[in-house]
Amino acid sequence: MSKLALVTGATSGIGRAFADRLAADGYDLIAVGRNTERLDQLVEARPDVKISPVAADLSTLDGIRAVADLAAAEPVDLLVNNAGVAHYLPLAELPAEKAAELVMVKVLAPTLLTRAVVGGMQQRGSIARALSFKPSVLLMDEPFGALDEMTRERMNTELMSIWRRTGTTIVFVTHSIPEAVFLSTRVVVMSARPGRIAQVVDIDLPDDRSVETRESERYFRLVTRVREALRQNEPTDDGLSANEAERVRAEGLG
Repeated sequence: MSKLALVTGATSGIGRAFADRLAADGYDLIAVGRNTERLDQLVEARPDVKISPVAADLSTLDGIRAVADLAAAEPVDLLVNNAGVAHYLPLAELPAEKAAELVMVKVLAPTLLTRAVVGGMQQRGSIARALSFKPSVLLMDEPFGALDEMTRERMNTELMSIWRRTGTTIVFVTHSIPEAVFLSTRVVVMSARPGRIAQVVDIDLPDDRSVETRESERYFRLVTRVREALRQNEPTDDGLSANEAERVRAEGLG
């Protein structure tokens, strides 16, 4: 019985090289790519191999979900993502919903983030590696800081989708107030050096957040609240924040 491999980005680059190698090794293929013409060319180039072409855009969450569901429905032995990382997954032994979640989180979501984060190879690698292990707590230290504003907003939305799907606790460090409010259930405001927790702001926005969330009155009110909390903890000329200066005056130390 032939083994089955699912290869994303199978029409060019690393993905195509893996598709050719796996075909030569006797695998049947599910070949995923955005370009339908190149998918057809791959099928025509390997008439000796059973290849099922799938047109999907893995730069979108819908495309990722479609491929995750497909991988869960087929007896896939091996999955190779766009970065050329191979995963041997016991999908046939899992319920379809759990199998789709495993593919989504372990393989395809890191591919999306890796492609989108263009601000340095170290960031790409660290995000992909962190998500691959499906941790219970994930620390992200300004991972989107080098992105342009529109890409950053899109990545915020994708990260929220992954968080809702996995339930992973994320500690996200950012200097962007709008980003902090959009991504968080709770914003921890830090004081200047030495860094201390100055204030905690609960974010009571719906879990399902979108572009409309950023335009809501509640979102703007929370952004303003966090900004005011930061201003209260900015150091003055004497090195004290407004809150610290008030405490000093109240205790009669100044």
